[in-house]
Amino acid sequence: MTRIVGQNVSPVRDCVPLYDRRQIVEMSSPTFAQLLNNDGDHVTVDETETNSVHQVLTMELPVQQSIPFVLSFSNLTYSVRVRRKNIFPVISGRRTDEPRSTRTKVLLNDISGEARDGEILAVLGASGSGKSTLIDALANRIAKESLKGEIKLNGEPLHSKLLKVISAYVMQDDLLYPMLTVEETLMFSAEFRLPRTLSKSKKKGRVQALIDQLGLRNAAKTIIGDEGHRGVSGGERRRVSIGIDIIHDPIILFLDEPTSGLDSTSAFMVVKVLQRIAQSGSIVIMSIHQPSYRILGLLDRLIFLSHGQTVYSGSPLNLPQFFADFGHPIPENENRTEFALDLIRELKGSPDGTNSLVEFNRKWKNINRNSATTPTRYDLSLKEAISASISRGKLVSGATNDAANPTSMVPTFANPIWTEMAVLSKRSFTNSWRMPEIFAVRFGAVMVTGFILATMFWRLDDSPRGVRERIAFFAFAMSTTYYTCAEALPVFIHERFIFMRETAYNAYRRSSYCLSHALVSIPALIFLSISFAALTFWAVGLDGGASGFLFYVYVVLASFWAGNSFVTFLSGVIPHVMIGYVIVVAIFAYYLLFSGFFLNRDRIPSYWIWFHYLSLVKYPYEAVLQNEFKDPTKCFVRGIQLFDNSPLGDVSISLKEKLLDSISKTLNVRITSSTCVMTGADILVQQGITQLNKWNCLWVTIAWGFFFRILFYFSLLLGSKNKRR
Repeated sequence: MTRIVGQNVSPVRDCVPLYDRRQIVEMSSPTFAQLLNNDGDHVTVDETETNSVHQVLTMELPVQQSIPFVLSFSNLTYSVRVRRKNIFPVISGRRTDEPRSTRTKVLLNDISGEARDGEILAVLGASGSGKSTLIDALANRIAKESLKGEIKLNGEPLHSKLLKVISAYVMQDDLLYPMLTVEETLMFSAEFRLPRTLSKSKKKGRVQALIDQLGLRNAAKTIIGDEGHRGVSGGERRRVSIGIDIIHDPIILFLDEPTSGLDSTSAFMVVKVLQRIAQSGSIVIMSIHQPSYRILGLLDRLIFLSHGQTVYSGSPLNLPQFFADFGHPIPENENRTEFALDLIRELKGSPDGTNSLVEFNRKWKNINRNSATTPTRYDLSLKEAISASISRGKLVSGATNDAANPTSMVPTFANPIWTEMAVLSKRSFTNSWRMPEIFAVRFGAVMVTGFILATMFWRLDDSPRGVRERIAFFAFAMSTTYYTCAEALPVFIHERFIFMRETAYNAYRRSSYCLSHALVSIPALIFLSISFAALTFWAVGLDGGASGFLFYVYVVLASFWAGNSFVTFLSGVIPHVMIGYVIVVAIFAYYLLFSGFFLNRDRIPSYWIWFHYLSLVKYPYEAVLQNEFKDPTKCFVRGIQLFDNSPLGDVSISLKEKLLDSISKTLNVRITSSTCVMTGADILVQQGITQLNKWNCLWVTIAWGFFFRILFYFSLLLGSKNKRR
C-alpha cells in the first residue's frame, strides 16, 4: 500500500516552477476515474480536520505524470451604461425636452490574476465590489463584445465553446428538484453529463464515489425538500448543487458564493469539499463574502476587490506582510480577512477612497514579481494538457483523445437526443409522482366543473330550448378545458433557472427539454379528458352514441393539449407567475368572446374577424357542435315550436295552430304542428359553422398545440442566453 500525503504549499509557491509544484498536488487526491478503476482500493479521509492541514489517503495508486493547468486573466474591464430617466417631464405646465442622461458604471477595472489546478482562488469583497461580476467574466457569462481583456488557459486563448465543455458553474441559489433524493439528483446528473458508452454500473460507481467525496452518505436517500417538504440541510443542499456540476470531473469549476446563507460549520465543510475537488486536478474559482479563520486556511489564492478594482492579489499567507508594508499591520489575534475588509470599508469613506490601496497593491506586486527567480512555464500546450487529462479520466462526457483540436476532444453534448428525452422525462415524472397533491387539485377542479355542468344541463331534450342549452354547454365546456390548463404556468417558471443552469453547460439540448416536457404532460391530459368526457357526455344527453363519445373525447383532449401548450409557451416568455395568470385569464376570455358563441362569424366586425380565426376556443367549439348536430334527418324544431322563445310562446295551442294555417296559406306550404322546421344542419348554418368539418376543426386544434410548442422552443432558444450585456 502506498501512503500519499498532500500538504499545504509554502508562501513562496508562486516562485516554484509549476511542473515541480504540481507533483505534490498530483499525488494528493485521485480523480473520480481513478476511484472507479480501483474498485478494490480502500480510501480513508480524515474528516475531523478543522484547519488547512493535509489530508491522508491510503490506496494503491501508481505515480503519474503531472498535468498542469493555469487559467490566467489580464486587464479585464467591464462597464455598463446606466440611464437616468426624468420621471416628471412636465413641471409647472412647461415640458422639458432634455434627453435622458446616461452614465457609465465600471464594474470591473483592469483586473488581472491567475488560478492554478490544485488550488482554490477566492474572490473577496463587500457587496457590490464586483465579486460575482468577475466570476461571470471568467465563466464566459458576459457578452464577448462587452468584456475587455484576455483570458487564457495555459497561455493560449480560451474560446467560449471549449470553456463550456471543460468547466462547470455553480450558482448562488440551490436550484434542485425538491422531491428527488440526493442520490437520484446526482444520478440524473450523471445520466446527462456522462456518455451512454459508460455502463450503468460505472455511472452508479461514479455517483457513489462523489457522494462519499461530498460527505453526503448519510443523506443519500433523503429528498432535497422545499418549503412544504422537509429534506436535507442547507449545507447538504449546497454540496448537492456542487456535486451535480462536477459529476463529469471538469477542469475548471466556478462557484458564486457557495457559502452564502450557511452556518460556519456547513460553510467549512463546503469549502473542504472544494479543496478535495481542486486536489483532484481541477481549477476552483469562487467568490466568498467573508471567510472564517478555518475557511481561510483552505484557500490558496485571494483577490480582494473594491468597486471593481484589485486591492490585493496573492496568497493569504502574505496578507500580514502586505498590510504591514501598507502601514496597517494586522493584529496578531485578528482574522486577516475581516481586518482587510474593515480597512477597505474605512478607506472607501475617505476622500481618496481605496485608490491608495489599489496603487500600493500594483507596486507591491511588481516588486514581488521582480524578486521571483523562476517564472511560470508551461511544459504542455493546451491541447496536450487536455488530451492528457482525458486519458486520466477527467472530462468524461464522451471525450475522445483527438489532440489535433482541443474543441473536438469533448463533444457538445454527452448523449443523443433520445437519451436526453428519456432521462428528462423520467426525472420530471419522478418528481411529479411524489407530489400527487398537484395533480389531485387539477383533477378535482376538472371533475367539479364536469359535475356542475352535468347537473346543470341534465338530460337536455331536443326542443328549441334544449338546442340553446346544448350550445351554451359546449361553449362553457370547451372554454373550461382551457382555463384548467392554467396550472401548467408555474411549472416552467419554477424550473426556469434549473433549465438555464443545465443548458448553459450543455447538459442537454433545449429541443430535448421541449419534447420531454410535452411527452410528460400527455398521460395526465388523456386521463383528464376521458374523465371529463365520461362525466358529462351521457349526463347531458349528447348525441352520437359510442362514436360520438370517442370524438368528444378527442376534442376535449385536443383542447387540453392546445391549452397546455399555450400556457407553457407563455411561461417561457413571462417570468412572473402572477403576471402570467392575469394574462392567461384575459386571453382565454378573449378566445371565448370571439369563438362565435356570443356573436356569429358574420356578425363580428371586420376589424376583429382576424381574432375569430385565432381563437383557440373556436375550433373545438365548432367541432363538438358538428358532432352533436351532424344528423341531417334529426329534427329539433317542429310546427308550433316555432313560436317558442317569442311573445307568442305563451298563447294556447289552438291559437298557434291557427297561426300555422295562416303562415301555410301565405307561403303556399303546408305546415302542421308535427312538420319539421329545423334540422341539425339548419342549426349549424344558423350558428355560422359552414367552413370546416368536424375533423378539420379537430386537426386545427391539435396543430395549435404543436405551434405553441414550437414557439416555446424558440422562447427557450432566445430567452435563456444567460449572459450579461
